[in-house]
Amino acid sequence: MASSFDHLDALEHQSVYILREAYRKFKRLAMLWSIGKDSSVLLWLARKAFFGHIPMPCVHVDTSYKIPDMIKFRDKLAQEWKIELVVGQNREALDSGKTFPNGALTRVECCGLLKRDALQTVIEQRDYQAVIVGIRRDEEGTRAKERYFSPRDRNFEWNFKDQPPELWDQFKTDFDPGTHIRVHPLLHWTEVNVWEYIQREKIPVVDLYFAKNGSRYRSLGCAPCTKPVPSRASNVAEIIEELRATKVAERSTRAQDQESEDAFERLRASGYM
Repeated sequence: MASSFDHLDALEHQSVYILREAYRKFKRLAMLWSIGKDSSVLLWLARKAFFGHIPMPCVHVDTSYKIPDMIKFRDKLAQEWKIELVVGQNREALDSGKTFPNGALTRVECCGLLKRDALQTVIEQRDYQAVIVGIRRDEEGTRAKERYFSPRDRNFEWNFKDQPPELWDQFKTDFDPGTHIRVHPLLHWTEVNVWEYIQREKIPVVDLYFAKNGSRYRSLGCAPCTKPVPSRASNVAEIIEELRATKVAERSTRAQDQESEDAFERLRASGYM
């Protein structure tokens, strides 16, 4: 008799395969850690893929605007799981006083400085050939155009109109010198899949996802640009039930996505996560 979790086994196997392929191919490899639910699943899968430990550094781009509970969760888990944590930050931009919400920059411009530029600095300083990222195709329209092994040029820019084909688990992993690669092991997952897997595996996540006083966070980002949603879901099972009934987009509470129709696409094309 088939298990109700058979689809999670298939998702897990594919992701573990992608992680191992990336580790085999790229000698200077890192994993991005946003501290969100997808990142938690990605860390868990890496531990499964590499027999209980994470053999590459985990990079957290710290904008200084993260909700304090996220940083506490990051530091606690990094210690418990013996994660090699690398924290990147655009200190020059923060010290300028121009960042959102108090400065003159728009939300998207602020994301460019505090997230995209900070990440690129870490990549350049540490000479990472590739970084593993926990994005999913169903999360946002631009991300549906990604590949499992997605090339960026020397300036970290992404040409979403010219992506290599990936058919029958045949992945292009050989690229011209100077190309930077983003690896996406969760591309085929959905938001519900992520929570189902968290429930099955009992993966720790930051408790901001669970409802308190009638609201919870569905997507986590910088505090000035991320709002909670009305919810009574106080545990993982209730979140899954809630998501199966909702028609509201996952990133509808991320204000930077709403500044213009193509704002997020332009930001990602220029090197954002």
